[in-house]
Amino acid sequence: MSVARMLTGDRPTGRLHLGHYVGSIANRVRLHHRYESFFIIADLHMLTTRNRREDIDQVSANAREMVTDILSAGVDPARATFYLQSAIPEVGDLNTLLQNLVTVPRLERVPSLKDMARDSGKEEMPYGLLGYPVLQAADILCVKGEVAPVGRDNAAHVEVTREIARRFNHLYGEVFPVPELIPADTPSLVGTDGAAKMSKSRGNTIALSDDPATVRRKVLGMYTDPNRVRADVPGTVEGNPVFAYHEVFNPDRDEVADLARRYRAGRVGDVEVKERLVVALETFLAPIRERRAEIEADRGLVDRLIVEGTERTRLEVRETLVEVRRAMGLTGAYQQVRRRAERSRRRAETPA
Repeated sequence: MSVARMLTGDRPTGRLHLGHYVGSIANRVRLHHRYESFFIIADLHMLTTRNRREDIDQVSANAREMVTDILSAGVDPARATFYLQSAIPEVGDLNTLLQNLVTVPRLERVPSLKDMARDSGKEEMPYGLLGYPVLQAADILCVKGEVAPVGRDNAAHVEVTREIARRFNHLYGEVFPVPELIPADTPSLVGTDGAAKMSKSRGNTIALSDDPATVRRKVLGMYTDPNRVRADVPGTVEGNPVFAYHEVFNPDRDEVADLARRYRAGRVGDVEVKERLVVALETFLAPIRERRAEIEADRGLVDRLIVEGTERTRLEVRETLVEVRRAMGLTGAYQQVRRRAERSRRRAETPA
């Protein structure tokens, strides 16, 4: 019996952080033993918001960091195929064919696209960013992905993929599976500034690769209850980023409940609550750092994984594209013209 395929990944824009972990990586670690897993390094998607030459020059370094982060978080390299999106031009060919199966108004209803444009400082929506969900559909469908574990921001994108797959199958025959969306257990993680979700562009992140001193500095500087000027003033737990992190990363539920109770009563200071969070995060991050050190000690491992995975994935995508073009009748159209041209050439070469 064949194993179902999973497609997931990230844009190579920097090191991954706790928000990535709760939004998608935790799901990947849990699921990659169950599915045949493809991990995309989505540098073409990166171009929709970051397309300066300086950004592109950082792709290879960021790709290595990203893969290292994913492996450090617990993904087994023997059970994962990593590939660089831009190294497989056939993905762009499939994107071109699929973009005719969805309308502009449908794409304009995807809520995260405007957020992405705003966060990247763009006053108007680039054409490529509007088509982001279509390219994502090409990513998933090019390897015939059957499941897509994503965070809340990408849930609407996967729904577009599902619609495109159904539309293609209706028009041309059953070629694509309709992928299942697997949402994250924790939809999103607020940034350390408390103003918005954790995001590299906002600089409010705690990276999976941060050292203990950096983690402690970031935690002690976290936003809390702005109305709490002293430790004896009752504070608000709901919406407080420090307690949000405790809920996700502190396994000692009794301690979290005790801190929350005392915080509401004005019987514990912000510093103690943050120091307890530092301990919880260190317990969580220590094994990740250990695995990272092992991975980095094997020089060239990550580069080999990316190259081997990209070559393997390109073979898969080429087969899919042949099947797609055949189903649509595109190969037949050219073959008809070519046969007529060949007959014409022979007639021209035959003596009268």
